[in-house]
Amino acid sequence: MQDTIKREIEITASKEQIFEAIADPKKVVLWFPDKVEGSYKVGEQPIFDFGEHGKNQIYIQDSKPYEYFSYRWVPGSNHFTGDVLSVANTLVEFTIKEIKKGVCKVTLTESGFSKLPKEVAEGKFQQNSKGWDFMLGRLAEQFDGV
Repeated sequence: MQDTIKREIEITASKEQIFEAIADPKKVVLWFPDKVEGSYKVGEQPIFDFGEHGKNQIYIQDSKPYEYFSYRWVPGSNHFTGDVLSVANTLVEFTIKEIKKGVCKVTLTESGFSKLPKEVAEGKFQQNSKGWDFMLGRLAEQFDGV
């Protein structure tokens, strides 16, 4: 069982712009969930509302402005709401590094699939692998033509 999904993309934008697109609840909804319910700050457990695809509670683990943002969640379309830390979950990490002025590499890592129940781990890994390809494309599109 693979434990980690890792994706890297280059985005023509500043570290500040990219970080805000990930860590600001008013901007993350432009490319990822339809809505964020609750406080989107470290130590909080807001809910990502994906509309007809359901809701997923997350736990904001860490935030280092302009470089790093992470949260835990129950991956896939489990539609889990409740205390994320009380169940098997994965860690989603975004790392932003400037390559050259105005261009950054964004690395997405989701780890912990091997700790999920065996009957769902592989399916959630495959689902999220495809899902992150799609969502990171949407993140990059936020900066097209900027």
